[in-house]
Amino acid sequence: MNNKEKRYPSLKEITEKEHIEVVKDIFSTITDRYDFLNRFLSLRRDIAWRRFAVKKMVFEKTGRLLDVACGTCDVAIFAAKRYPAVKAICLDFIHEMLEVGKKKIHAENLQDRLHLIRGDACYMSFPDSSFDVASIAFGIRNIPDKKKALSEMARVVVPGGQVMVLEMAFTKNWFTDILYYFYLNYMLPFIARKLSKNKGAYHYLADSIMNFPKPQEFIKLMEDSGIRDVKVYKLTFGITYLYTGTKP
Repeated sequence: MNNKEKRYPSLKEITEKEHIEVVKDIFSTITDRYDFLNRFLSLRRDIAWRRFAVKKMVFEKTGRLLDVACGTCDVAIFAAKRYPAVKAICLDFIHEMLEVGKKKIHAENLQDRLHLIRGDACYMSFPDSSFDVASIAFGIRNIPDKKKALSEMARVVVPGGQVMVLEMAFTKNWFTDILYYFYLNYMLPFIARKLSKNKGAYHYLADSIMNFPKPQEFIKLMEDSGIRDVKVYKLTFGITYLYTGTKP
């Protein structure tokens, strides 16, 4: 079976180890079209969502950002442009994604301020209290042990520092839920099939969004991970949510 025909099992049917292997397989095969498809499939709202998150960042102690599961480094690049004194570490465990991010960083002449590290969000090597902000955009749903990743993000920020999560979710309105379900399961895979060499990746995308915790459940998960004062921002009718919290 080649990549064009591949179908991934539902997240409800696989172990954490299998989930990790699925994520590695998917994101190592869609890097060449990743940014384009993000823009196209979200009608470029993904840019607005990331910039909204960056606007909420506060740098008061270290002047450093950790961009977890950074993908192609959009959040770090937007932050570097908005805050000229800020430096960032871009962390991801997919080598191919980091290579694309590296090219973008060099194109923006930000290589002196943005540094890429290949690593696991659940086992980060940074000392405690190393960053003002730890953020993750559209990556937490790909991490099986979400609590562990959130706890690590809280560990590496300074006391009073921010943990930020930008993620897609179902809305609460039944009508928009139906539309969203149709879009995720039928329109999105159809479009992606025409534009991506791994059409199964976008079935996984729909599955990962539909199985992501509801906002109140995710707030509780953040609090259980040691994060306090959690605030939630509903973006684009609830297609996406920004969660922000602080380290005590």
